[in-house]
Amino acid sequence: MCRLRLLLASVAVLLGSGLLRAQNAAEVHLGDSAVPLYGPWKFTVGDSPVNPKTGQPLWAEPDFDDSKWQTVDLTPENGAADPISGQSEYVPGWTAFGHAGHWGYAWYRIRVHVEALPGKKLALLGPADMDDAYQAFANGKLLGQFGDFKSDPPTVYNTRPMMFPLPSQGDQGAGGKNTDSSDRAQLGGSNTQVLAFRVYLLPSTLTLQPNAGGFHSAPVLGDAGTANALYQMNWLVSIRAYAVAAMLLPISVLMVLLAFSLILVDRSDSVYLCIGALFVVQASLDAVLIAFAWTQAVDTLLYDFLGTGLLMGLTFAGWVMVWWVWFGRQRPAWTPRAAAGLAALFLVTTVLGHETFVGLVPHPVAAAMLTASMLVRLLFLALQLWIVFLGIRRCGLEGWMVLPAVVLWGISTFSSELSLLRIPIRWELFGLSVRLSMFSHLLLALVVAILLLRRMLKSIQRQKKMALDVKQAQEVQQVMLPESITHYGELAISSEYRPAREVGGDFYQLIPNEKDGSLLIVAGDVAGKGLQAGMLVALLVGAIRSTSELNSDPLFVLQALNRRMIGRGDAHATCLALRIDASGAVTLANAGHVPPYRNGEPLPIEGSMPLGFFAGAEFSVLRFELEPNDRLVFTSDGLAEATDAEGRLLGFEAIETLAKDGASATKIANAAAGFGQEDDISVIVVTRLGAAVLA
Repeated sequence: MCRLRLLLASVAVLLGSGLLRAQNAAEVHLGDSAVPLYGPWKFTVGDSPVNPKTGQPLWAEPDFDDSKWQTVDLTPENGAADPISGQSEYVPGWTAFGHAGHWGYAWYRIRVHVEALPGKKLALLGPADMDDAYQAFANGKLLGQFGDFKSDPPTVYNTRPMMFPLPSQGDQGAGGKNTDSSDRAQLGGSNTQVLAFRVYLLPSTLTLQPNAGGFHSAPVLGDAGTANALYQMNWLVSIRAYAVAAMLLPISVLMVLLAFSLILVDRSDSVYLCIGALFVVQASLDAVLIAFAWTQAVDTLLYDFLGTGLLMGLTFAGWVMVWWVWFGRQRPAWTPRAAAGLAALFLVTTVLGHETFVGLVPHPVAAAMLTASMLVRLLFLALQLWIVFLGIRRCGLEGWMVLPAVVLWGISTFSSELSLLRIPIRWELFGLSVRLSMFSHLLLALVVAILLLRRMLKSIQRQKKMALDVKQAQEVQQVMLPESITHYGELAISSEYRPAREVGGDFYQLIPNEKDGSLLIVAGDVAGKGLQAGMLVALLVGAIRSTSELNSDPLFVLQALNRRMIGRGDAHATCLALRIDASGAVTLANAGHVPPYRNGEPLPIEGSMPLGFFAGAEFSVLRFELEPNDRLVFTSDGLAEATDAEGRLLGFEAIETLAKDGASATKIANAAAGFGQEDDISVIVVTRLGAAVLA
């Protein structure tokens, strides 16, 4: 067991021999242990000139006279903890002892007399809690640094534990020179270490943290093994301080998966996409925070810009948009533009207020920007509360569920201001450090998860009802279709109908006239598919039936249908009406529909506008005779538009070939469906039988 004696001195004077001797020293006898260097320390603001001979700062050299510097004691009060990180043994920074408003460089110095057995290695632990970067010196020699001092100002990172091995006893004397036995004898058999810290404070830290500046905990000197154990323990404390924040990342990822998976349940509901996008941003913010807290992959400048400025502003805007979409896009209609504008304003005011780019704006301007950033956060909160209050009026329970989470979220966005007012924003829970922002994050995630599951159940119920409605509409449409094979007088009629969806947009009607023996055939194609198209089909079929009772003339029928379509928005349809008299005389009127084929040849009828475009529209009319054994084939455009896997169309030539070959309605429909059905398919084949066939 070795004996380690640490004598801490506040004033060093030069003796005639050139050696330094401590005054007002406290003596501590330890074994294999370590001692916090509470002081007394010597402190001054500003930066040291550089010794042109050594290239090292003069204020780090052991023979520098620091007797006129301020004396500082780093002994913490019982139970004191950092209000931000939760680190124990917290002491206020230099703004609390006479240097309010100072940012930039400052120096700490302390003289330590160490006596230990030969070969015993010592180490120095940097302060576990400090603002913001530092270099550590022993007897004028640079031991190491936290932060990157190659740039000016230095690159700053979040505080993390650091350990620096000290030179072996007897290897280094004053100024880093080798000492012989006579020198050590004059030192009383002890190794003297003059420890100095060059500290840099960011200007933004002054306004973001209470009692900012320099050390918030004392460095520790001791046996290398013990110091290493303390170093590991400090890392555990640091990990514990941000462990809950790390737990929020998988929660955000789970919320992303939940929201995006619900898109598969209901693709028409944009709220799932909105929430998923929001939690992607939140997960990115959580990842940046963890990288900033535990690694040096993200420095303070990048974190201020990417995390505190950009991602946090996007989350603020995201929550506004989530509630605006959730509660039905109610007033105000300019909410998306306001959210985007506030996010951009928040980024600018935050980056300037945090002085991310030091020297870009004067410090008073930066302070004004921080005030502006606070006002932007207030506007975000006010906008959310207004949307939620409208949601309460409209949705009741869901609005009341959201309100507490939004209020807590709003309070947590002012954590920096609350900490400056000494209002607690951090608590110890099961040995972990929990902050107000973490509570708000968890509560929002919980509320959103409950609301999403509730919305999913409603969506499933709504889809079941819709599926039932579609099934009923399909059954009604099947009832409206004529029989697939029928005869009327000399006419043999076969038909085939293949909707692209459950409810199709193609329609046709066969209406015989018992008085004169004629047959009216009306076929058409409504623009669109699905239930909406099916409802329009039902309207047209009813209109065809009622109109044909008054007058079965094809042109009269199309004109009546056109009047029914006018004024129904984007409701349009192609249609043809054809009447076959008992004598075989045929009258055909066409409104933009595919012309029928007569014995494999398309009928030569002029094109015209579909139904529903213009009142009083003129439609093409063609008259001809249907001879015995003549064959008419009616098709919709869904046959020619059938597309294979390589994107090729079946085309009208293939349909014409099938019609010439005398293919049945079923064969023609099968050919188009097998090629690649994209639209509704309907085929009607009408054949005038000859006398021999009738006999």
